Amino acid sequence: VLPSPEGPVPSVSITEIRQYLRAQGIPFHDGYSCLHTPSLFTDGREDQPPPPASTPYTLFIDKTTGSFLCTATLAEGTWQDFQANVELRHRGSPPASSEEPEEDTRQAREDARHIWDRALPLWELLDEDETNTTKAMFGISLVTDATLKRFGVRYLRAAKSLVFPWFSPRDATLKGLKLMRVEKKGDATAYVEETLPRFDSYRNLFGLPLISRRDTELVLTGWELDALALHQATGVASLALPRGATCLPPALLPYLEQFKRITLWLGEDLRSWEAAKLFARKLSLKRCSLVRPGDLQPRPLDALNQGLNLTKILRAALPASHKSIVSFRQLREEVFGELVNTEQVAGVKWARFPELNKLLKGHRRGELTVFTGPTGSGKTTFISEYALDLCMQGVCTLWGSFEINNVRLAKIMLTQFAAQRLEDQLELYDEWADRFEDLPLYFMTFHGQQNIKTVIDTMQHAVYMYDITHVVVDNLQFMMGHEHLSVDR
Repeated sequence: VLPSPEGPVPSVSITEIRQYLRAQGIPFHDGYSCLHTPSLFTDGREDQPPPPASTPYTLFIDKTTGSFLCTATLAEGTWQDFQANVELRHRGSPPASSEEPEEDTRQAREDARHIWDRALPLWELLDEDETNTTKAMFGISLVTDATLKRFGVRYLRAAKSLVFPWFSPRDATLKGLKLMRVEKKGDATAYVEETLPRFDSYRNLFGLPLISRRDTELVLTGWELDALALHQATGVASLALPRGATCLPPALLPYLEQFKRITLWLGEDLRSWEAAKLFARKLSLKRCSLVRPGDLQPRPLDALNQGLNLTKILRAALPASHKSIVSFRQLREEVFGELVNTEQVAGVKWARFPELNKLLKGHRRGELTVFTGPTGSGKTTFISEYALDLCMQGVCTLWGSFEINNVRLAKIMLTQFAAQRLEDQLELYDEWADRFEDLPLYFMTFHGQQNIKTVIDTMQHAVYMYDITHVVVDNLQFMMGHEHLSVDR
């Protein structure tokens, strides 16, 4: 459970960033979602002349948050860190480059290295039968050995899992792994994923080391197997996001700056379509196109398996930026999509509350639901279960608990998640806490009465950083303070 940023986020506007760079004499280009400047970290000697125009601009400053990343040295930090480094540079001391990885990260890398060494390249299993059975199990019988070899996919026999590597884009060292196994539930097939390091610090754009400087077009998928299928069928540069359609961490935006055109093909349901529209806003609408999910446009791996023409589907992608005025002809496809997928349009269903699905149909973005009831009637307990239900289905959730503190709230939610009293079985605590930590759940650190502007700024920041689609405020009275109750706000 990632803590929300401590205290209010010092917001910086793009105008302030540009003014600061000009005042410091730092040259910059205006990119899609970042400003590009020469790196402060590659040389660090003050007596050098200003960099020539040909220097690669490897430092990227996020236009929304001001945080930076240098792709040459992997140094990163906040806007305040950037300013501190510029000051240090003027004093003649070299800026601090990125520190040694923390103990957890180092341990995760070692574990990853052990697993990677034990895993076998998928095209070198004992015999052809084993290779074919394994490929069939994951639904990738049509993916060629050459593609698997190109992306470096391996297989871990002991865990019956595919292993996808995460190589550092700078020096090709192994930074982590994703393991994926198949679970059969009746006729349905579920894919279970596990990452090293843990989900929140796993930021692998799978396929990134294969991208060349000259590539200007890219397809972003939500799944590693989709990236394999896409590259094989169309030859276009394709990457997979680390958490699928759940979120696009801003730390990855610098790696996507070189592309003039990005097509988002995240999956086959309406939730991935919604996510694609959200991500396109982050990436700059004018360069994004979206593949609309539908029967004839399933996810890339299914399209390959069904013998569809993937290049044709990519050509039919819709531009993300609609003009201010549209005719029905432009909306026609979307309206059809809503009619075909009535169930999905209704929103994400609750797994634990079938009666609630009858009343509310499901959780949809952009809607406000107010729960009322007298003190002690169980509002918080119910809402925590209600939010947890959605969160376990991948709905990114932000909690603003102004009445009870986060530790108590997290304890309630963890008990509901484990569906048992952990007080009586403390030896199980770590196992459940680890699973709980992988949920896309965040807490605001406010307590008691708050200035409403600060709260809304924090919410907006969380939406940008973590792609939040569900915000819970408990309760409105505390957030507003009691003097506003007479005013109908």
